[in-house]
Amino acid sequence: MSTVSTEERILSVLEEDAQASCGEIAERADVSKPTVRKYIDRLEERGVIVGYSAEVDPKKLSSQSIAMVGMDVDSGQYVEATRELKSLDEVQALYTSSGDHMLMAEVRAGDGDELGDVISEKLLGVEGVTAAHPSFLQERLK
Repeated sequence: MSTVSTEERILSVLEEDAQASCGEIAERADVSKPTVRKYIDRLEERGVIVGYSAEVDPKKLSSQSIAMVGMDVDSGQYVEATRELKSLDEVQALYTSSGDHMLMAEVRAGDGDELGDVISEKLLGVEGVTAAHPSFLQERLK
C-alpha cells in the first residue's frame, strides 16, 4: 500500500495531465473511478482545485506574448488593488508571493508592445500598485 494519500495521488495525476479521464486517473492513482469522481468533487468544493488549464509554450504563440510581472502594492490599498487586478482580462493568473514582490501576475497580450502597454497603463494604473517588474517568457523548457 502506498504511503501517499489517495488525494495526493489523484492531484498528482491531474497536475501532470489536466485532461486525463476519470478512468486514466483511477488507473494511475490505483483507485476506482467512483473514488476519483468523489475526490475531485470534494477537492473542487473545498477550493483546492480552482480550475483546469492548458500549459502553453509562449515561443509557439504567434499571436500572443506572455510575461510574469512582479508587483508591489501599498499595504493600505492591497485588497482593493488585488480585486481590480483580478478583474483585468489580460491577467490570466494572480498569486501572492513571498519573494521579491508582493504579487506575481501572468499577463498576456497580442505582442510585446501591447504587453508593455498593459503593464504601464493597466497594471500601474491600478491605484495602490507602486511597481511592476516584468519578465517576458520566451521558451517553455518543461
